[in-house]
Amino acid sequence: MKLLFTAAGLAALALSPAYANCTYPHAPSHIPDGNVATMAQMLSAQKAVRAYNDHMMTYLHCIKHQQDQAIIKASTKLTKKQVAEMEKIEVQKNNAAVDQLHTVADQFNAQVKIYMAKHSKKSN
Repeated sequence: MKLLFTAAGLAALALSPAYANCTYPHAPSHIPDGNVATMAQMLSAQKAVRAYNDHMMTYLHCIKHQQDQAIIKASTKLTKKQVAEMEKIEVQKNNAAVDQLHTVADQFNAQVKIYMAKHSKKSN
């Protein structure tokens, strides 16, 4: 059993250069505080979050494509279990990236709510 996981790990490592082209995007470095932010700062942050989302989608498509290509390229050398392990790793990478994307979006949306609440009170 250990040999099988070792073989799957080695196969994944041997194919890992294929994943080198997929650049993991960096989250926006700053989400403004909705209590003190200006409209310009909130709009700038919105642009940054949208760009991050776009870059993350590109990354997710890239890792899926690269994994699919690696499996096709090595299909005659891989067992079904090795392919399943590679797919499992890609799903874990995908889920971790999506979780981070949701965290950033949730942080931004929370600050937007604070900003909107503060500014709607001034309008009344």
